[in-house]
Amino acid sequence: SWVSSAAAPPALPSISGSMNALGYNQAEDDIYEGFGSGQELGGRGQLMPAMPGMAPMAGQPGGAPMGPLRVPQSRGGAPPPGTRAGGPMSRMGGPGTAGGGGDGDARPMTAIRGAGYTAAGKRPGSAAVFDPAGIGAARGPAPPLQKRADNSAEDMCREMEKEVNGLIEESAQLNLEKRFSEALEKAKEAGKRERKLCQKREETGLADQINIDLTYSVFFNLANQYHANGLYVEALKTYSMIVKNKQYHQSGRLRVNMGNIYFEQKKYPNAIKMYRMALDQIPNTGKEIRSKIIRNVGVAFVRLGQFQDAIASFEQIMDGHPDVQTGFNLFLCYYALGESEKMRKVFNRLLQIRSHGMGALDDDDEMVVGVDDVLQDDGLKEALRLKLKEIARHIAVAAKLLAPFIEGDVAAGYDWVITQLRSSNHTSLANEMEIAKTLHFMRSRQFDRAVETLKSYEKKDQQLVARAATNLSFIYFHEADYKNAVKYADVAMRYNRYNAKALVNKGNCLFMKEEFEHAKSMYQESMGADADCIEAIYNLGLVNKRLGLGGDALALFEKLHAIIPSSAEVVWQIADLHDQLGSNRTAVKWFNILSSRVPTDPGVLARLGDIFFKDEDMAQVMHYYQESYRYYPVNMNVISWLAAYSLKNEMYEKAAHYFERAAQIQPTEVKWKIMVGSCHRRSGDYQIAYEIYQQVHKEYPDNVQCLRYLVHMSDDLGKKDQVHEYVVKLRKAERAQEQAGGADAAATFAQGTGAPQNENVARNGFGAPPPGLDPAAGRGDNFQPPGGAEYNESDYHAAQIAAAGQGAGGTQGKKVLESKKQDLDDWGDVDDLLPGA
Repeated sequence: SWVSSAAAPPALPSISGSMNALGYNQAEDDIYEGFGSGQELGGRGQLMPAMPGMAPMAGQPGGAPMGPLRVPQSRGGAPPPGTRAGGPMSRMGGPGTAGGGGDGDARPMTAIRGAGYTAAGKRPGSAAVFDPAGIGAARGPAPPLQKRADNSAEDMCREMEKEVNGLIEESAQLNLEKRFSEALEKAKEAGKRERKLCQKREETGLADQINIDLTYSVFFNLANQYHANGLYVEALKTYSMIVKNKQYHQSGRLRVNMGNIYFEQKKYPNAIKMYRMALDQIPNTGKEIRSKIIRNVGVAFVRLGQFQDAIASFEQIMDGHPDVQTGFNLFLCYYALGESEKMRKVFNRLLQIRSHGMGALDDDDEMVVGVDDVLQDDGLKEALRLKLKEIARHIAVAAKLLAPFIEGDVAAGYDWVITQLRSSNHTSLANEMEIAKTLHFMRSRQFDRAVETLKSYEKKDQQLVARAATNLSFIYFHEADYKNAVKYADVAMRYNRYNAKALVNKGNCLFMKEEFEHAKSMYQESMGADADCIEAIYNLGLVNKRLGLGGDALALFEKLHAIIPSSAEVVWQIADLHDQLGSNRTAVKWFNILSSRVPTDPGVLARLGDIFFKDEDMAQVMHYYQESYRYYPVNMNVISWLAAYSLKNEMYEKAAHYFERAAQIQPTEVKWKIMVGSCHRRSGDYQIAYEIYQQVHKEYPDNVQCLRYLVHMSDDLGKKDQVHEYVVKLRKAERAQEQAGGADAAATFAQGTGAPQNENVARNGFGAPPPGLDPAAGRGDNFQPPGGAEYNESDYHAAQIAAAGQGAGGTQGKKVLESKKQDLDDWGDVDDLLPGA
């Protein structure tokens, strides 16, 4: 049998006294009635009373001696589980359940054998399997898993839904990375997959499993990507499909996005309508989001110029859920209306707004992160820093706008603002306003008051003293007082040795003193203190240009271009350095970049013409010089080249126009008026040319060249009387010129200065070409324009004469003296020459 024997159950302590103590009446309602009325349970060794209807067990009064216990069988033939009594005493005073009673031997534990456990336990290394029901032997090992059959329709739909969600996430990530076109493609692909999914479920009878949340996500992401790519019409259409669908209960809030699109399109009435419709969908519990929507409404009113409506919107926010941004907008509205008193009140309210982390605005201890802090690059702290910086900027701008208006004197207004800031614990902003006060004086050219104010900070905060000294150095530098500029730059560096701006100021002073090496060291030290100090980088590039280090200068300007790519000055320096280094193509590229940013700059266009002249591309030279002349028609270098080029190509009307403009710019230069007459003569307008020569002769009666033209023009027109008259005047003028030339030559020889000059110098001002230009460049085919290797913009007169050509004086005079019988057609070559300087 499963249980061979059974011992008497252990005796339990008596509980009758406890029951009576609790007030139970055993006589009236004894729930244990029927369990026998024998003797009460006693101490150790007492027996349990006999159960009604059962024979007394062995060892009890009236019982037979104990014999083998017959265990009833269960339906399955297995004996029922049993328990073992007669063990050691429990904590309650009775015997335990695991050991034998009295002095008997311990018997095996059988209470947990039905669950598959044994007293011996599982031996290590045995292959026994837990099988309490005994069914393992009958069935054997489990069969191998069956291979999965083809996906069902529901599984396929589930996989398609995962793909759609993945595309939505990829689109959102690409949008975050500013890759808007790729994000839009992913959003469109997600829309296509979602439509196929819905069709699949409808075809397979799973229409009740269509995920409307997934459809909402697809359309919302698609509209957002349309908006990011500037496709406003498509975005509005998609948002409209969402908000008109009654299945999306919260979709009305998307009208805020629609309002933003209308705002970007400058359709402000439509934007206000959408904002108000969205506001109706927001419950009163959402105070923060309601405030933001109302603020958008106010900003739209500001763009429409309806400041009173905007003020009403902003005041509503300030009365309920105030914030610095709204207060600043309200301040600007009152500023636009010129209401200074209300500006003062709003400014005070602005200072009373306390946002989370405002204490760190002036005390950075909360924002300082320890060396061992693992959250040193915490994104939340960075966001808080940006928020505090934005708040400080709003307050500073409001203070700068308010100070000049609230008092009669600007200084008094700044003092009031500074007092209010200090009383509100905005110490750093108060110091900034101290500097702003001096900058206001500097902008209004009140340098004495600016210097006086800056010097008053010498006994204040150390940081304020350093900033004041830097500004003083700047002022003295612009006043060319380099001694005091260096002095205050040193004061600023005494408080902060790594003050980049002070180092730049000192370097500028050394630069103006032409101490380029010392200036270079100052700029390099400034770059060491602040690697992105654009003033130091730019000035160091200029120093390297002065020192002839073109490659180093080019590297610095290219680095600066990477920092500030929109600076036209930096692009000019890069293009100029490439031109100096002989990289014509690269120089043209950079000048074209500069021309695209400043298309009306005549200097850039002229430089492009100079570079193309080096490459002998005359068509491009003509184009860029004409463009430069169109924007700045008084550049004599450009006018001279255009006139000479037109003469060479027999475009006499254009040449006459350019010479007339040159005569207007330089009315005392006779050569331009003479060339106007020559252009008319070459074009066949002899009478007009003759009148022009006569007018020039009246203004300059001793001009030999004009008299020669008059002699030949009179002969050509058949005016014999005038021919004789002008020949006499010509001889007289030539003798006077020869005498003056001889006296000048003798004086020059006596002083040992060199050979005598051309015979036309004394009266006509015509002489040799400027240094670096070919003396034989008088003819049109050998003409040398400005912009060559020897060109210098400071040599104004020499350069413009070089542009016009050289050689008319001496060559023409020799022709007249050698032969008076030359045919008039031979004078054609004379007209191709321009008079010298």
